Amino acid sequence: MQDIIRQLQEKRDAAVLGGGQQRIDGQHAKGKLTARERIDVLLDEGSFEEWDMFVEHRCSDFGMADQTVPGDGVVTGYGTINGRVVFVFSQDFTVFGGSLSEAHAEKICKVMDQAIRVGAPVIGLNDSGGARIQEGVASLGGYAEVFQRNVMASGVIPQISVIMGPCAGGAVYSPAMTDFIFMVEDSSYMFVTGPDVVKTVTHEEVTAEGLGGAATHSTISGVCDRAFENDIEALLMVRRFINYLPANNRAKLPFRPTTDRADRLDMSLDTLVPDNTNMPYNIKELIYKVVDDSEFCELQPEHARNIVVGFARMDGHPVGIVANQPLVLAGCLDIKSSIKAARFVRFCDAFNIPLITFVDVPGFMPGTAQEYGGIIKHGAKLLYAYAEATVPKITVITRKAYGGAYDVMSSKHLRGDVNFAWPSAEIAVMGPKGAVEIIFRKDIGDPEKIAERTEEYRVKFANPFIAGHRGYIDDVIAPHATRKRVCRSLAMLRDKKLENPWRKHGNIPL
Repeated sequence: MQDIIRQLQEKRDAAVLGGGQQRIDGQHAKGKLTARERIDVLLDEGSFEEWDMFVEHRCSDFGMADQTVPGDGVVTGYGTINGRVVFVFSQDFTVFGGSLSEAHAEKICKVMDQAIRVGAPVIGLNDSGGARIQEGVASLGGYAEVFQRNVMASGVIPQISVIMGPCAGGAVYSPAMTDFIFMVEDSSYMFVTGPDVVKTVTHEEVTAEGLGGAATHSTISGVCDRAFENDIEALLMVRRFINYLPANNRAKLPFRPTTDRADRLDMSLDTLVPDNTNMPYNIKELIYKVVDDSEFCELQPEHARNIVVGFARMDGHPVGIVANQPLVLAGCLDIKSSIKAARFVRFCDAFNIPLITFVDVPGFMPGTAQEYGGIIKHGAKLLYAYAEATVPKITVITRKAYGGAYDVMSSKHLRGDVNFAWPSAEIAVMGPKGAVEIIFRKDIGDPEKIAERTEEYRVKFANPFIAGHRGYIDDVIAPHATRKRVCRSLAMLRDKKLENPWRKHGNIPL
């Protein structure tokens, strides 16, 4: 028995060593952790249970029969984060560059299948050179098997991808179908075709970082939800982030007690909105002053900055927050912001996370670029997401709510449960000046008359009371009482039940 135990330990040691000490040193020299070191940082100490440590590839072509490494380039298993079970796979770049073989894919599929069965999140730590070329179509088939499980798990369990090295070609589509993507600056990149292919086909010269680095995807493309300075910072963020999410779509939201009173008032909010309606202000100030302990986990902070999305807690319970940002493009909805917010709303609805919407929107962004880009369909994504959502929905209109954008931003007409407005709210078809110039077109040459008519329109229509008269606004509240009123509404809505008509699935305007 002692001999068998010794042989077992030798096999374990070989698996732990991965591609060997030299390659481990190379990984460290790049400022990157190894696959196992990443798992150690991510999970609670001593909680990791590894599966399939001894799996090896089955390829015999191109001399591969003589090159086998236990584990075959990916470490898989489960453990806990703050005591809650999660499944994890971590690709090992020291073994065949982390390339995906048939056996490698089978290991990932096994933990994903089990995660769906037990209802626990899946976290993928990606660091791979792509498909293992020596295996040909078997490797491609392995990717497709993973893709299929990404789709089956979507809306059932949270899926998080952390890109910690290369992720190219077909490999990018698995993270793309997960709920959230985090990247590491200067060491991770994602693209369908690399810089060399781009240069050959389109004659564009671009670096890997410029084409698909963390900065590119967190600002321009919106593929990445957050970018972090190094591996450890990214992994610690995932540990914090998972605390906002339920284990699955049937589980209760994780509650965290707080000493921040639900009925706390913040008098400074009474002066947040400037008297001049054309002056901007920072909507994040409102968010930080309303949520528990001023903790707000923002997503995509550098992309489509005219809308703010992220997670927070109210009276200890997780909530999703969507807010127009008057500091950027006056808070207008455009293509990118509509897509950003729609995806976030759909995630919250899938996992029963209540939605709080702060509205200050003058309308949809005008212009040929937006129209040619399909603002009609892309704006409809946000409309569809809010209309379809059955979770508790609370809306606070702080200032402008004009035109179709008023409807889209979780209005009462889209089954908003509780809709509040501040006294500074202006709910109308359009701004007073634009409205007057249409209604009284013949007076445009008379500035005094136009100014008079504008003020008349502002007093009559650009306020929350017309909507209040019709029941579209449940109450006009003092800004300083926003937290108190929202927390009370959330408590009232905690057992809300609402079901959409049966259907296989809707046809969202993609």
